[in-house]
Amino acid sequence: MTTMTDASVREFKMPDVGEGLTEAEILKWYVQPGDTVTDGQVVCEVETAKAAVELPIPYDGVVRALHFPEGTTVDVGTSIIAIDVSGGSAPVAEPAVEAPAAAPAVEEPEEEAPQGRQPVLVGYGVAASSTKRRPRKTAPAAQEPAAAAVQAELNGHGHAPAPLEDRPRPLAKPPVRKLAKDLGVDLTTVVPTGPDGIITREDVHKAATPQQAPAPAAEPQPETPKVPQPSAPAVSHDAARETRIPVKGVRKATAAAMVGSAFTAPHVTEFVTVDVTRTMKLVEELKQDKEFAGRRVNPLLLIAKALLLAIRRNPDINASWDEAAQEIVVKHYVNLGIAAATPRGLIVPNIKDAHAKTLPELADSLSDLVATAREGKTSPAAMQGGTVTITNVGVFGVDTGTPILNPGESAILAVGAIKLQPWVHKGKVKPRQVTTLALSFDHRLVDGELGSKVLADVAAILEQPKRLMTWA
Repeated sequence: MTTMTDASVREFKMPDVGEGLTEAEILKWYVQPGDTVTDGQVVCEVETAKAAVELPIPYDGVVRALHFPEGTTVDVGTSIIAIDVSGGSAPVAEPAVEAPAAAPAVEEPEEEAPQGRQPVLVGYGVAASSTKRRPRKTAPAAQEPAAAAVQAELNGHGHAPAPLEDRPRPLAKPPVRKLAKDLGVDLTTVVPTGPDGIITREDVHKAATPQQAPAPAAEPQPETPKVPQPSAPAVSHDAARETRIPVKGVRKATAAAMVGSAFTAPHVTEFVTVDVTRTMKLVEELKQDKEFAGRRVNPLLLIAKALLLAIRRNPDINASWDEAAQEIVVKHYVNLGIAAATPRGLIVPNIKDAHAKTLPELADSLSDLVATAREGKTSPAAMQGGTVTITNVGVFGVDTGTPILNPGESAILAVGAIKLQPWVHKGKVKPRQVTTLALSFDHRLVDGELGSKVLADVAAILEQPKRLMTWA
């Protein structure tokens, strides 16, 4: 990364586009050095652990430099682009004047970065082994000789001579120090590439690689027929037989959230099979209703409304567990989450204050939520503050499942496929539209009675949808 010192240059830093996010991946740059930008113009798209977000620039000026290529994960607060706001038209000449003594070694990679980005697939970095930003030589000129000296001492052997012990204590963050300790790496032997001579995670990994490599090389003859042969398929990967996808962004956050939820909240799941023939008939009737003209009407709309009414009748289900305060927080509003599968992974945007919406308004909100999710434009705010969730696994032809709670919520309703099945109706076996519902809930604050009442109420409404009118 290059740091500009010209007073006319403004450094735009990676913002926290969510709440408490620490990093974001640069998916795509929309500008290049030399381009003119205006206040509010979108310059790049980034992906956080919650969503893909477009970043507007708050300056008028000319792009001086892009500090990171596409596919790089950057810490929040780190400068990602430099803008010359002086109104000049020669952004290329100024970098050569900035630091004639130390800049050439740093500036040249910046010029090559746009060319190197072209073949990189949007959303994926070139370094699949790490989720941190690519190391760059950005140490000040005064520290470059020290780094060069360390490199000279190493001489490609991976082990530094004894005099390195006399060097000052190396600069590294606590997580990096812990990583070095776990890998058995002496930080005094590591060449720093981070800003101001700070040792990064990548530096530690690079230092660890040479140390681990000699082990199998030292005993090639005895280990070849015994240990390496069976383990070789697990270490060397055949690109023709395997595809490796870096776990990052939304998918990484979802995985962490699901593991945390599953091992924090004691899950209980209950099931009920329901005759929804009348609900399906109501769906067809609403499609012909003038009030719903131009609106998307489907079974999910009526299932969502049924759940909202069940929550109104059993408000304690709409709660969360505050571990720190040892309190149950009952919500007097419903932010209804809808699980949506997207190319970037599973996300759960929610409809704010869904409890206060009429059926037509709920239909509009559902349509907007689905369309935004499919376009990959769901904002972090849309995925925060949910209180209860619906996941419709029926669209995949699945009968039902045991859904895991969205973190911070006490209940999630899974809806199975609606199928024509033989069913006893009015004393006779007839073909009826049937589905299976599954309600998972946090057993710390929802007991079996409360969970059963909510599930039974949802089933009763779907069996007799006229209750939508009488219970509303």
